[in-house]
Amino acid sequence: MRNFSILLISLFFLSCQQKENKQDADISSDVDPKGKKIEQQKEQNKQIDDTIAMNFKNQEGFYIAEGSIDSIDSRVYLKFNNENFKQLDAKIVPTTGKGNIRFNQIIFPDKTSDGPFGMDLKIDLKQKGNYIIVIGHSLMADNPFYGKFKVQLDAKK
Repeated sequence: MRNFSILLISLFFLSCQQKENKQDADISSDVDPKGKKIEQQKEQNKQIDDTIAMNFKNQEGFYIAEGSIDSIDSRVYLKFNNENFKQLDAKIVPTTGKGNIRFNQIIFPDKTSDGPFGMDLKIDLKQKGNYIIVIGHSLMADNPFYGKFKVQLDAKK
């Protein structure tokens, strides 16, 4: 019995040390000119489960993200906030070149919606607030899309 309790205690200490060694992959550390470490979060629009929060623009001024659709998550929800844009141009580019994927719906801040659309979307943004764009495959076509894609949003003033 004594050997069993020593074994359990040693396993407990080993498991505690392994948890401390894990680090968040989205945080990088840089060194400023004075030699101090600066931690900053990488600016990227990343898919978490079935949602992509479009928060960061690239150098050209576009919101760009990579997403994937599989049999579990057959829809992806893009969320973005509009405070001063008048028009939205959006495009989906599947990594395979072609596929049964489209903008299914856009949900406006007042909870009204419009859609379906194709792989390109041009729409006037008349309201301020949070928009949700639903991406998925067309239920009226064969072969649902499963795989990776890129989406690009261009919000214009």
